[in-house]
Amino acid sequence: MPISCYAGRRYHKLFLGNEMTEVEFFDELDLDRDGRLSRQELHLAASRLGWRSHEAPIFALLDFLTIRAPLGKKAFISCLSQISRDPAGIYGEVLRQGRWAGELSPLIASCGDNDANGGEVAGESGNLAGKVPGSEKNGTERMVETLVQVLGIEHASAYRAMLQQPDVSNLRVHCDDTALLLIDPQRSFTSGAWMSSLGPMGDLEVMPIQATFDNCADLLRRVYRGVETMFTRCPFPPDSYGWDERFDGIISGDQLYFIKPGNSVLRPVSNGYREWVETLVRSGRKTLVLGGCTLNSCVRVSAVETRNLFAKDDIEVIVDLSLCGARAGNYLPSPVFGGLSPVESAVRQMTDAGVKVAEQVEWSCA
Repeated sequence: MPISCYAGRRYHKLFLGNEMTEVEFFDELDLDRDGRLSRQELHLAASRLGWRSHEAPIFALLDFLTIRAPLGKKAFISCLSQISRDPAGIYGEVLRQGRWAGELSPLIASCGDNDANGGEVAGESGNLAGKVPGSEKNGTERMVETLVQVLGIEHASAYRAMLQQPDVSNLRVHCDDTALLLIDPQRSFTSGAWMSSLGPMGDLEVMPIQATFDNCADLLRRVYRGVETMFTRCPFPPDSYGWDERFDGIISGDQLYFIKPGNSVLRPVSNGYREWVETLVRSGRKTLVLGGCTLNSCVRVSAVETRNLFAKDDIEVIVDLSLCGARAGNYLPSPVFGGLSPVESAVRQMTDAGVKVAEQVEWSCA
């Protein structure tokens, strides 16, 4: 049968606009002809075939399905047949085949221990306040300095003033009962397709996001093996889909993630996020810290909808501003938001919804 999937209420052909059978499609990707599609083969085949935005959804799905093990030909054909029958297509029930619902990440070492990923030993107090290695700057200072470079002192000062508002707290969490979710820490937002879509000033527009990813990488070096950590990925062309280069050598190659084609981590409902949060609650995690990009869209929507779905008594939702970034223009005041910047408006929307917003979370692993 021809391959097709339902997305955005219309069918798309999956392979360069040409109809193919599932068998023919598999054979195009199975480079070594061993009857199994590995993640490495997928990436190499996608590069050779020149996959771009048109193929981004199917690439995201196949990357997801091959995280832990190669996908056999029979399973591949079954998945694609399921896609063609499912009204939600690629973002439907087929996603449930790619992960174990509610699985928590394996915690290999205690927080702050040295390990193969280059983690650093916590200080005697066991507190991890996000200092930039080799300096006395913290994540907030890094962001403010970046805004000075891109927007000037006036707008950087306005951002700093926002951090002093009563709704922005100084919060401390403990590694044992806290989970971390980073939204879309992908190269698309710093050097790939999304950045290119911003036009000739895109390299300047993404500087706050680059600073955010620096801060996220600093934190992960300290807590990744000792804190329950998950990520989302937005479907992008293969050369923009991977983690940002700042996370090289930090994020494990078999790290699970949630596919998030829109602004909310709760959609599609089959991506495993709800089950993961439910497992956090059952396992005694009391707090979920969110970071990533972009602050005024994906982070805001995901935090608010998570807060609305789960009772405060189940799990507290915190957004760490030092781990969140947006394009530079969204730090400027806008008449659309009554003179506030989109970033400040997002902070107000989150706090109004019961999300706790922190200038920078302090992690205690003692």
